[in-house]
Amino acid sequence: MDSGFKAPAAHLFLICAIIFYEFSLHHSFHSVQFVQTGEMQKIKLGISSCLLGEKVRYDGTHQRDAYIVETMGKYFEWVPVCPEVEYGLPVPREAMRLKGTPDYARLVTRKTGIDHTEGMREWAERKLDELEKEPLSGFIFKARSPSSGLYGVKVYGPSGSVYRSGMGIFGSAFVRRFPLIPVEDDGRLHDPELRENFIERVFVKARWQEFMLEPSAAGLVDFHTRHKLLIMAHSPEHYSRLGRIVAKAGERKTHELHAEYLSSLMEGLSLIATTRKNTNVLHHIMGYFKKNLSAAEKQELLELFGDYHRGLVPLIAPIVLVNHFVRVFREPYLERQVYLNPHPIELMLRNHV
Repeated sequence: MDSGFKAPAAHLFLICAIIFYEFSLHHSFHSVQFVQTGEMQKIKLGISSCLLGEKVRYDGTHQRDAYIVETMGKYFEWVPVCPEVEYGLPVPREAMRLKGTPDYARLVTRKTGIDHTEGMREWAERKLDELEKEPLSGFIFKARSPSSGLYGVKVYGPSGSVYRSGMGIFGSAFVRRFPLIPVEDDGRLHDPELRENFIERVFVKARWQEFMLEPSAAGLVDFHTRHKLLIMAHSPEHYSRLGRIVAKAGERKTHELHAEYLSSLMEGLSLIATTRKNTNVLHHIMGYFKKNLSAAEKQELLELFGDYHRGLVPLIAPIVLVNHFVRVFREPYLERQVYLNPHPIELMLRNHV
């Protein structure tokens, strides 16, 4: 075997052993954990109804997504929405499309040309009033839908031209009303990096909502402290900016401070946590307990960080080993860091290379 793969294989053997040990010892993650009848309350997510298997599409079919329903469904409570059916259209129905330009698109039926734009917009505003009462932490939209799509929805212009940068009527209305709620469409969730980024933001938004139940200056400092390394992995610039905002916690009006913090937080987390940025965070973490490590343990960590940086192992490999050392040496700062356990490991969000 090529010698370049011997080290990763050895690392993975060690990681598997540690995973077994850690799960038998302690299985938890830094998430919202309201206790209700002995169980964790699920986080509320809005979703296009067809993705759950509901036969509401124009042709009477559905677009059930197994990962969303079977894997994500263990941790999220769905708030299903089908704009076209709830607006009042039947199933089946004539297909619709967007016509005009991306900046001014009309929602019309394909064959008869009936314009549903104003009716759909009025319905959307009423629906958004309802959803405002729900503690939504995110929303998954149906990709390329003229009513719900977020990215790349076709808009048919004059003279047969086709724009591929439109947004569905309801999707665009939702984003305008709730700019700080994480959103994604089902097509982009097939990309491992985008899926991880979206779900990570959803859990952060849920933790923020939990914090806002009893907001305080001390609570904001605690929230920021627990999320420091996670923020750093997404954007060192926002890490510095958010630190300056928190430093003014006792000097500004609370609602203004919280609004600025959340806006900057969600903006920073929307940036992808790249391999390079994650590697920098891993080296930063190692500094907290390197005095406790033996020479062999230091070497093992550094080699594993290097293998991750070169794309030979997924992020979960160094994270599991780091978590092991954090528990062994009881490092209090790192024990509280969301970065090391940002979401349930069963979602397998850090398993891609």
